[in-house]
Amino acid sequence: MAADDPVTGDPAASGTPGRRLDEIAVGRAVRRIVAAPSLPWLHEEIARRLGERLLPMRATPVRMIDWWASVGGGAATLKATYPKAERVTVEPRIAAAPIAARPAAARPWWSLTRTPAATVHDDADDAAIGRAQLVWSNMALHFVRDPPALFARWHGLLDVEGLVVFSCLGPGTLRELRTLYAACGWPAPTPDFVDMHDLGDMLVHAGFADPVLDQETLTLRWKNAAALLAELHQLGGNTAPDRVAGLRTPAWRRRLLDALTARADADGSIALAVEVAYGHGFKAAPRPRPGEPVAVPLEDMRAMVRQRRVR
Repeated sequence: MAADDPVTGDPAASGTPGRRLDEIAVGRAVRRIVAAPSLPWLHEEIARRLGERLLPMRATPVRMIDWWASVGGGAATLKATYPKAERVTVEPRIAAAPIAARPAAARPWWSLTRTPAATVHDDADDAAIGRAQLVWSNMALHFVRDPPALFARWHGLLDVEGLVVFSCLGPGTLRELRTLYAACGWPAPTPDFVDMHDLGDMLVHAGFADPVLDQETLTLRWKNAAALLAELHQLGGNTAPDRVAGLRTPAWRRRLLDALTARADADGSIALAVEVAYGHGFKAAPRPRPGEPVAVPLEDMRAMVRQRRVR
């Protein structure tokens, strides 16, 4: 694993065990999303729903980090929710090349070179990113090989009492498709997604207090099997390490299309489930054991004073 590989979540996590993901496939999937003329509509819809969860928290960030902004599509939601806050976008290093190579007129509005209201940073450089009071990550965590390492990084980027908010795909995603593949004797069409309860445990282990996790299952419908496969490709495709290597044949594709079509409802549409997990947690002040000395970084003390003044 390269030291700056963005899918680890940790620039120093080379060799660290994590989720079973094909890192080459992850890089290809992220570049596909970033280079597309527009974001997947599902990402924008989940960004809206994640933004609704911000409203009851009464957070007042002065500076907020939009993690993998070109994947998550949360710019409009964050601007509407916190119009006075500075928005810092953090992008996957593998996304910069396809965007920079495109003509300016063809670059999407959320690209690295068309976000004048935000400061853009590489996702491998925590020192340059700096501290904030909010870390937002929409529909990106399921591309990360080592979520605990990324949670620890987010904890380090937040001021005391800062908030992390994220969404990602859960293990119920495309369960019907996995059943179909198993019946045909094919390898799984998706990687293993992390359960929300495990995500909560990871947040606690990283030092976050009062983590709250919930999920919802969306039923998506397509008019035919070809449209279904095209959209799943746009959403990232299969990043499981044990998927079939190499290209599939036209005969295999016809068999898959026929199998999907056989699942169609009376109106001809084909439905699949997508599980979305939502989570948030706060960076609490350190709690020493009785009799132990307390060491609080100067930057954390300044942040606590600033937050009290804002309130």
